[in-house]
Amino acid sequence: MDPQAPKKRGRKPKPKEDKKDEPKMKESTTTKRTAHQHAVDDKYTHWKSLVPVLYDWLANHNLVWPSLSCRWGPQLEQATYKNRQRLYLSEQTDGSVPNTLVIANCEVVKPRVAAAEHISQFNEEARSPFVKKHKTIIHPGEVNRIRELPQNTKIVATHTDSPDVLIWDVEAQPNRHAVLGATNSRPDLILTGHQDNAEFALAMCPTEPYVLSGGKDKSVVLWSIQDHITSSATDPATAKSAGSSGSIIKQSPKPGDGNDKAADGPSVGPRGIYNGHEDTVEDVTFCPSSAQEFCSVGDDSCLILWDARVGTSPVIKVEKAHDADLHCVDWNPLDDNLILTGSADNSVRMFDRRNLTSNGVGSPINKFEGHSAAVLCVQWSPDKSSVFGSSAEDGLLNIWDYEKVGKKVEQGPRTTHYPAGLFFQHAGHRDKVVDFHWNASDPWTVVSVSDDCDSTGGGGTLQIWRMSDLIYRPQDEVLAELEKFKAHVISCTSKP
Repeated sequence: MDPQAPKKRGRKPKPKEDKKDEPKMKESTTTKRTAHQHAVDDKYTHWKSLVPVLYDWLANHNLVWPSLSCRWGPQLEQATYKNRQRLYLSEQTDGSVPNTLVIANCEVVKPRVAAAEHISQFNEEARSPFVKKHKTIIHPGEVNRIRELPQNTKIVATHTDSPDVLIWDVEAQPNRHAVLGATNSRPDLILTGHQDNAEFALAMCPTEPYVLSGGKDKSVVLWSIQDHITSSATDPATAKSAGSSGSIIKQSPKPGDGNDKAADGPSVGPRGIYNGHEDTVEDVTFCPSSAQEFCSVGDDSCLILWDARVGTSPVIKVEKAHDADLHCVDWNPLDDNLILTGSADNSVRMFDRRNLTSNGVGSPINKFEGHSAAVLCVQWSPDKSSVFGSSAEDGLLNIWDYEKVGKKVEQGPRTTHYPAGLFFQHAGHRDKVVDFHWNASDPWTVVSVSDDCDSTGGGGTLQIWRMSDLIYRPQDEVLAELEKFKAHVISCTSKP
């Protein structure tokens, strides 16, 4: 395999077959691929016909290169009909130009502003006018994961194809042109401690400026960057405007603006290294109410809970949390007893940390089985404690509400049976949805990215969307509003 080719997140290398069977294999593979493409196209065509009904707003933005991560940044400006907000995403190239970390400005249309005809006429082959590139950082290697510091979202961390975690002050970093041969941008801080590549498992602490990572060395590593950021970084009231006074990360005396090696930047060692996994750590997350508690998942099918106050050994190790590798984990920000996990077994499971195991193995309180391929990302809604999203290699981004599990739903004769708890399915991507992020400033707005190059022959696709509020609002509210509207229509038509 070409070392420069974009990596397939969540897919394992296939074993080599006997060469004499290659012609048959190629023919079979081509037939299967064609059939799969037809199925994808049919599903996409059906979804597109329903867009005006399903969405309050939808923006499609074709990317030149695939992106493996996307995150909302701070809100910059509020206006009557739309708000301007930062958006962070990656560009994973083929080596003809450097890999980049992109800082974009996004115009987020407010609820009930976009007209239905505008929503239905989006162009899936164009770049959205709502997304404009603001700055480019030439990244030392692929950008596999992006996470923003909650205490100041101008500081982001990135995972690449190396053991280090890179910290960037995205406003102070100079804008660069991504041309072949350009030197890498210099990270503001480098977090060292892994003994092997750490590519995907990355988290920022909600309560303290702590960073958490996991990697192929089977370890979880914790850092504090408290002593390396200025007071403005954790105090929004004193934070300077973009680029007005240089970086909000304290700089080392080492000179140089750009270097070929990320290691030329200032570095910080770990606060703790935690060992307990028996295979690659795929994802990590902090407890929302404690900087000392966190959890991790890995290719050993284990979910592990840690507490830095009691040492570097697992507090609880949940064996066989799933029936295959675990790819992702998220801790509920509104109810810190609930933890979500997603796996290569195509399922999402919800655990209660007060009762994690039964007879020595994982005992989830709910299983959500609405995907037909490996789950790559799970995330709780920042607005409602029972709602979460999951995205997978099947190209779907499912929105769930666990409070709906067990409730009877009236189904007509033509109603398709949906998994318990599933109440919305975003099917606008034609290939695996590798990452998505709820917008905390506009909680029902989601950004998602997919690697659509297999389906379209181009780069990736970024979509920003908000489902119709008739879908997520309580039914009694919707009915009451319809009754008011009906009464208004009657009163208007009855006038002489």
